[in-house]
Amino acid sequence: MRSICSRLLSASICAFALSGPALAQAPTGWGHQIDGLAIFQGSADLSGGGTVSASRAFVRAGSLYRFGDGNSIGVSASVGQFNYDFSNAANQPWTDIRDVRLSAPMRFRVGDTGSVFLAPQVRWDYQSGVAASDGQTYGIFAGIAWKVSDRLTIGPAFGAYTQLGEDGTELFPALLIDWDVADKWNLSTGTGPGATRGPGVTLSYAHTEKLEFALSVRSESVRFRLDGTGLAPNGVGEDKSIPVALSVSYRPNPGMSFSAFVGAEFNGELTLDDAAGTEISRQSYETAPIAGLAFRIRF
Repeated sequence: MRSICSRLLSASICAFALSGPALAQAPTGWGHQIDGLAIFQGSADLSGGGTVSASRAFVRAGSLYRFGDGNSIGVSASVGQFNYDFSNAANQPWTDIRDVRLSAPMRFRVGDTGSVFLAPQVRWDYQSGVAASDGQTYGIFAGIAWKVSDRLTIGPAFGAYTQLGEDGTELFPALLIDWDVADKWNLSTGTGPGATRGPGVTLSYAHTEKLEFALSVRSESVRFRLDGTGLAPNGVGEDKSIPVALSVSYRPNPGMSFSAFVGAEFNGELTLDDAAGTEISRQSYETAPIAGLAFRIRF
């Protein structure tokens, strides 16, 4: 059975660290991973006029130490860039956005079949030209899962994060699941491609040991600090959508994976708040085609 991972923490920060209860069988000591993701979003009409297209790219590096009792602790760092292209200069709420993340994922055994997951995270999302500290947020993802059978591992989880331009903490429930529905078929939370924080689910089919096909659905959202010019000086922008993607993954060996995917983003919405936190603009964009590539190397 494959390892559990929730994309609630974005860009797969737990794909390497938060493995399921079977992790006790994995080699002890240090393990390392480098992975990356690039997505292109095609042009889509904006309700406020003009069109928008975008590209997103991330590179992440992480290390994990596995103890002999099945517990583990690690560290992960990633750097990303969102590039937006608005056709109407009068309706251009922002331009390029940077994304930096640090996380310390941990896993602790509970009895013979359970595992507790903790992943505190600090994140900086800000427009080019803005001090990174102005876009800082932090939070934690936590959950517990049990290996119910050789085919099913499941359990509850939650996320708690601060939000740019908003008081208080965002709380949301989640479900960790890794279920071998049938031979070669698997249903799991969060193993599909993603670029931002948001829950997701993936149904995959292992055609061979090296070739896999998958259908993924996610809910994505990212908020970022804006610069001192533009439509909302020093305000906050937000991009939300629901991407659906079909992917194919090739694994030439257990330590390497290369993926390509195509799909569409639905229910896209761009929101603009001023420096005081008052919403000044909300506009939707039509269904947008997406395509991308991803890789993962473990050693």
